[in-house]
Amino acid sequence: MAREIATLGGGCFWCLEAAFQQLAGVHAVTSGYCGGTVEHPTYQQVCNGATGHAEVVRVEFDPAVIDYRSLLGVFFAIHDPTTPDRQGHDIGSQYRSAIFTHSAEQEAAARALIAELAASRAWPAPIVTTVLPAPTFWPAEEYHRDYYLRNPEQGYCLAVVAPKVAKLRQKFADRLKPG
Repeated sequence: MAREIATLGGGCFWCLEAAFQQLAGVHAVTSGYCGGTVEHPTYQQVCNGATGHAEVVRVEFDPAVIDYRSLLGVFFAIHDPTTPDRQGHDIGSQYRSAIFTHSAEQEAAARALIAELAASRAWPAPIVTTVLPAPTFWPAEEYHRDYYLRNPEQGYCLAVVAPKVAKLRQKFADRLKPG
């Protein structure tokens, strides 16, 4: 079975991780950092905004079950791609909307979907999502992994992550893992 990788930044990686883990065809989701200048960045360094990294998730998926374009459809549905360097109350370049592509096909698919969404006026403001070749991915510290699964009652998870997961479960019910 062939597997592909998607690397996506759309605000806090806890939100993206919790959402993408729900999807059939997704085998692994790893929170981490991409797009900066520091090797092996720490969460604290990235939060300070000086490294240039974005919080991202690396999604390992089976394209025979869920294709890249469908993953991007979920990505655009669960975050606001119109706010530069911000998602809700999370502010800073580390929370930017970004697609880091792993092939020319991924780049073409991302750019085509952004153009379609822009033409449809899906949002009242322009889409600011960047599309760039995937640089080195740095996995986040262990305590960030499966954060929502391990901390569903934590305040941020209740207020921010849970509503995104609920939206995903409602809007993409036909794409969820069984059970």
